Amino acid sequence: MSSEPLGPLQPSFVLRGHSAQVHAVHFNQGNARLLTADADGWLISWSLASKRPVAAWKAHDSAVLGIGSFGQDRIITHGRDSKLAVWQLGAEDEESMGKTLPVNNAPLTAPHPWLLHMLTVNTLNFCSFAMCLDGMPQPYPLKMAIEAKKHPPPILVAVPNTMDSGGSFKIDVYQLPSESRAAVIHADRNITTGMVMALAIQAISTRLQVIAGYESGHTMVFVQSDPGAQFQRLYSAQPHSQPILSVAILPSQDHYITSSADAIVAKHPLPAVQGIWKSELKPTKVVQTNHSGQQGLHVRSDGNIFATAGWDARVRVYSVKTMKELAVLKWHKVGCYATAFARVDDPVSNKPEALHIKEEAVEDTDDKALAHQGTAVRTVQQRREAKAQSTHWLAAGSKDGKVSLWDIY
Repeated sequence: MSSEPLGPLQPSFVLRGHSAQVHAVHFNQGNARLLTADADGWLISWSLASKRPVAAWKAHDSAVLGIGSFGQDRIITHGRDSKLAVWQLGAEDEESMGKTLPVNNAPLTAPHPWLLHMLTVNTLNFCSFAMCLDGMPQPYPLKMAIEAKKHPPPILVAVPNTMDSGGSFKIDVYQLPSESRAAVIHADRNITTGMVMALAIQAISTRLQVIAGYESGHTMVFVQSDPGAQFQRLYSAQPHSQPILSVAILPSQDHYITSSADAIVAKHPLPAVQGIWKSELKPTKVVQTNHSGQQGLHVRSDGNIFATAGWDARVRVYSVKTMKELAVLKWHKVGCYATAFARVDDPVSNKPEALHIKEEAVEDTDDKALAHQGTAVRTVQQRREAKAQSTHWLAAGSKDGKVSLWDIY
């Protein structure tokens, strides 16, 4: 008896809401929401339980380059209109938001969330911002408010700037909510790097590390050991022959990965701030994938796998440890630009009470169940939300305006 070969893996869901190519995807609210943004400046917040929009608004006058979030209800968007915006959109704010999708000719006057901050930044290239929590010790009242989740934590945001008088491209670091410029980083003037193409940033206590990928294929690590100190370049390498398209720091904080317009994917060390730059530091692993144009690189929160979005319409999943290709997800017909993983270690997803709701509360059909129909409906909704938040989602945004959702590993 012969069995038919299995067909290619299909996405669990496809979200069709954008009328322009999708440039950015991002999970937030403990995996309860997926944010997607497109080349026309529209942003959609999707409920992962219902796979329906809970908010849609025009966030920028041109293409959105990146999305981020922090705290309970803060969303950051970076647009080609040279604006970096911070919005307030919590679950309680969604009721007043418009739900009409761009693909259905949503009005430009659709309500938008409360705009908390708006910074004017450089967007001469297609480099999105990078963000991390501010590692500086906070005043005691603010620290207590943050721990009680009554106040969002301060963050640091890195964005590319223009060329300085010496011919090197700068990187600006801003602090929010103060909107103050915390630092300016200059590239090595002895190396022709071209424009900044990708950024990553992390703060460990008062130590700040900024990783940059350049048009030349170079990547550099700049470290500030103490607030106010000059940034030192502790690492430089050129594993790529073409512009770097994405940079991602591993959750272990000791390595990062780069992808490029060429077919190379490389893993790099993150040198300690106490050390000095050493010429023998080099990429930990350089892999020739034979697939050029991989961008939107994203590492899952458990540090085991990462994904890339390919110009060839494929989404590829790799092992962080071996850097070997584990899966190729083929559904889109045109190029993919962005990927994002749902967190797999999110406390919301791991609550036993959220995952083990009593079956009899839903299945009981006697008079008592009918009397408590409202409770049963809430229980069903809780089950649906818990399942959505605990699924190992991988989202991919494409030039076709669609977002595919995959349930993997």
